Amino acid sequence: MTNHFAHVVRGSGPGLLLAHGGGGSVEGNFGSILDDLARTHTVVGPDYPGAGATPRSTGPLDLDIVADELVSIAVDAGLERFAILGYSLGTGVAVRAATRHPDRVTGLILTAGFTKPDNRLLLAVDIWRELLGGDRKLLAKFLTFAATGEKHLNALSPSELEAAVEGLAGFIPEGSPEHVGLVANVDTRAELAGISVPTLVIATTLDGLAPPVHSRELAAGIPGAELVEIEAGHGIGVEARDEWLGVIQKFLSASVGEGTN
Repeated sequence: MTNHFAHVVRGSGPGLLLAHGGGGSVEGNFGSILDDLARTHTVVGPDYPGAGATPRSTGPLDLDIVADELVSIAVDAGLERFAILGYSLGTGVAVRAATRHPDRVTGLILTAGFTKPDNRLLLAVDIWRELLGGDRKLLAKFLTFAATGEKHLNALSPSELEAAVEGLAGFIPEGSPEHVGLVANVDTRAELAGISVPTLVIATTLDGLAPPVHSRELAAGIPGAELVEIEAGHGIGVEARDEWLGVIQKFLSASVGEGTN
C-alpha cells in the first residue's frame, strides 16, 4: 500500500482535513465547496490510492493505515491540530483518525456516513464491485439509481440524466475496487463513545446508499454530537450544496473556529 497520497492544500486559517468517499476523490466529493472552505481554513485534501493522482494500491486498503496517512499529510502540511470533514467512507476514516490521534483532531463533521455497513449497503457494495469488472456505464446507472435523491433525479430531463450517467461513468477511479472493499470492512461502533471532540453529523434523508438511519446511529453513539438532516441523496454536494456548506461553516465557526494551524 502506498504511503504517498497525492493531496491539495488550499487557503489559510485553522486546519481542516478532508476525507473523501469510496469510489470518490477530493475534487469529486468536495469540489463544489472547496473554494468556500478555503476562504476561512487551511484545507488539506488527500486522495486515497487509485483516486486523483495517487497511485493505486497493490493490496487491500486498511482503515488504520488510511487514517494515519491522512493525519500525517495534514501534519506535514503544517497543521498541528485540525477538524476533519468526512464524507461517506470518509466518516469511518475521520472517526478512526480521531480515535488514533486525539491530540490532533479538534472536531468532526460526518456527512452521509455509517458506522458499519448493513445488509443493504453490503448488497450495494457487492453489485458495485461486480460491475467494476464490466460495463462502467451500467455501474454508473446503478450508482445514480441508488445514490441520487428522488426529487433531484426526477427533476432531470432525459438529456441531463444521460449526461449525469456518462459523466459518472467517466469519473470512476481506478482504485474503486479497493475503496469498496474498505467500505465493506468498516466498523467504528466500539470507538464512538470515546470521541470527545465537538461533532456534527449530517444525514442525507433521501440517500439510498447510506440512509439517514446510519447517521442517526453515528450521532447517538458520539457523546454530545449534533445531528442535522438535509433533504438530499448521497450526492449532497450537487443536490444541496448551499445547505451543506452552510451547516459546515456554522459548525466550524461556533465549535472549532479557535483551532490552531
